[in-house]
Formats: sequence, C-alpha cells, structure tokens
Amino acid sequence: MKLKDKVAIITGGGTGIGKAISMAFAKEGAKVVVAARTLPRLEETVKAIEAKGGKALAVQTDIADHEQVKRMVAKAIKEFGRVDILVNNAARGTYNNADVVDMGLDEWHESLLINLTGAMLCCKEVLKDMIPRRSGSIVNVSSVAGISGVARESPYAASKWGLIGLTETLAIETGKHNIRVNSISPGATRTQEFEDWVKTSAKTFGISYDQVMTKLAENNALKRIAEPAEIAACIVFLASDDASAITGHNLVASCGFHITHPNEISWV
Repeated sequence: MKLKDKVAIITGGGTGIGKAISMAFAKEGAKVVVAARTLPRLEETVKAIEAKGGKALAVQTDIADHEQVKRMVAKAIKEFGRVDILVNNAARGTYNNADVVDMGLDEWHESLLINLTGAMLCCKEVLKDMIPRRSGSIVNVSSVAGISGVARESPYAASKWGLIGLTETLAIETGKHNIRVNSISPGATRTQEFEDWVKTSAKTFGISYDQVMTKLAENNALKRIAEPAEIAACIVFLASDDASAITGHNLVASCGFHITHPNEISWV
C-alpha cells in the first residue's frame, strides 16, 4: 500500500474527482478526512470507505471560512493524531460564461475566494502541523485552465493559474522542512458536474449529447476523456513516497488536450 497509515485531508471529497481521490487513498491504506460544504455527500463517501474496511471522517467545511478550516484541521488531528497529506480539491467550477467586460464582481470574487484563497488557508493550517514534524505532502488540484486561457471563464482560469503559482511558492518555502508541494491539472473528466455541463452545452448549441462528447474526445490526443479514477491515481502518486524527489511540479492529466490545444481552451 502506497499510503499505509498516512492521514490525509481531501477537500471537495464528497463527489466527482474528490470522491475518487478519497476512495483511492483509502484503498492505499490512508486514513481519510473528507471535507466539503455538503455533509450528506461526505457521509456517503465515508460509508463507502468504511464498507471496504477503511477509516474515514466527514467534516463539513466551507474552505472560504478560515475558522472552519482551522476546525477541520483540528478535528483531523484529534481523530487521527496528525496530518500527513492535504489534497486541495474543493473548487467553484467553471461555467461563468461571460467576457471580462460583462463579468459580475461577485462571480469573480467567489471563484478566487474558494479556488485560491481557500486552498491557501488549508495549506496554512496543515503546515502548522507538518512543519514541526518535518514531514508532509500537499497536492493542489488545478486544471488545464491553469495553463491555457479560457474565453468567458476568467475567474476560474485566473484562480487555477494562481493555484499553480501558490504550489511553486510553497514548494520553495517548505522544502527545507522536508515537505513536498505539487499540483495536478486535469482536463475534461467524466464527473456528474461534467456530464451536466455537456447536456447544457448540447442544448445551447442545438446538437446532441453524443455530438458534444465526440467533439470533446476528438480534442484530445488519446481521443477520449479521463475518468475520475485516473486523476485519483495520479494524485496518489504525487502524495506518496514514489514521488519523493518531486516538488513544485504541475502534472498535466488531460488525455493530451494540452498538446493539441496549447494556447486556448475551447471545450466545444
């Protein structure tokens, strides 16, 4: 087991990629703290982990609230004794669908607050436990939108670019404490949120669901989109000792989208 007896906090751990990460970490032997704003989904993830013999704890948390982040970390330490791994997966999704000239400031501020400031707060609090122990691994979930511009999605793209910058900065700051900080940039991934977006896009463009999916797959070098479990496997690697010499790195997991569309993201 790659993560045997490690204690991991996974934000946004109740659905989609976050749930896949939680399940993968538990399978690899980690004790998992899943955090998000919606408690019932977290509890479902915990039950799924426990049904397979794993250990998990659900902590309802809004990562945009510093006090709630402090409480989340404190509960993890109280339950399991320490925090070895943090996966910053919680995010406000894309789909703002407005040019900057028409962008509402509420949308802008909310995206940066959750996607970037929230991740920073989680790093800030877990590092208080990791630094004295001179041990820890942080993985920030960015996006291909963090390496390529996305028309009409400036809040999401800016926050994900910022997250990669935060990753590199923290890697420099914490390396002397034997702490590694990396990020991952997934492309299109078959989550429920993604499926809902495909349906909306199909309706918007007056084409079928299958036509949108075919177009998205054709955009990628591998001619398919990723599954949540594939992204989770990459994060297990980055968090584990298999990546012991890797820090400050952004791993792109896009089925090759980033090499076929390197300058601007256009989903359909």
